Amino acid sequence: MSRDHVKNSTRILAAWFPEVGAGCFTSLDGTIEFYTRINALLGPTMAVLDFGAGRGALLTDGYCDYKKKLMTLRGKVAKVVACDIDEEVLSNSGADETVVIQTDAPLPFPDASFDLIVADFVFEHIAGPAFVSAELRRILKRGGWICARTPNRYCLVSLMTRAIHNSRHARLLRWVQPERKSIDVFPTQFKLNSKRDIVRWFGPDVFDDFTYRYEAEPSYFFNSRAVFAFFVAHQSPVTARDEVGAVRIPSQEDGALGLSTRKWQRQVVSKKLPPYPGDALVAAQ
Repeated sequence: MSRDHVKNSTRILAAWFPEVGAGCFTSLDGTIEFYTRINALLGPTMAVLDFGAGRGALLTDGYCDYKKKLMTLRGKVAKVVACDIDEEVLSNSGADETVVIQTDAPLPFPDASFDLIVADFVFEHIAGPAFVSAELRRILKRGGWICARTPNRYCLVSLMTRAIHNSRHARLLRWVQPERKSIDVFPTQFKLNSKRDIVRWFGPDVFDDFTYRYEAEPSYFFNSRAVFAFFVAHQSPVTARDEVGAVRIPSQEDGALGLSTRKWQRQVVSKKLPPYPGDALVAAQ
């Protein structure tokens, strides 16, 4: 990201969110919200999978040091594995291990390998939700979490994206997000990024659902003050930009967990399998 783009984006954000001058993030920052919740679930003995990790663009290209610290899970847990179908994952600096996976092939991990799986803006790219959800469930330990963030299918950006063929997305994003590199643009499917999709593929027979919407500032605004103002004015609870979801099966030792529903941003935050009978629930943080 060039310094000019950073300065211009910061000026635009500061016009609506003056707090951006203190730490380079707004009070509605979706990345801060998502990774704060993930950090609350971490434990030092955990094995974590970053599913669809790519090259870790925000860890290398991001300009907010606080965000980078939150997003860096390596060193906070026993092991972080990053996997992706793109070989760029091999350069991901946020993982202890990197693995290239194959589309529609079983994930190359034994059953019950991970305590927590992160999928940050990945679910909207999944073409086969039945297969992928089954594989994620297979490799997740009992008592483990799946934490995912994905665009709300009905937000303005998603609707615009679905109206444009995937072959033109890279060209469009050079205009919408000029700081974004072409290697970080991937085809979208929008088959696993609605509340209904989450309930269907991570059902209540296995998971509790804590999916919620989060109100974040627009991130696609062409570095334009006018476009930013337009998106701010046209957001609504229905067209919220992202989904934060969480699902798990409760145990007798679980307390109630209430997550507020707000406007624009939906993120799929976490999904948790129950511990085996008699096991202590460790993730009661």
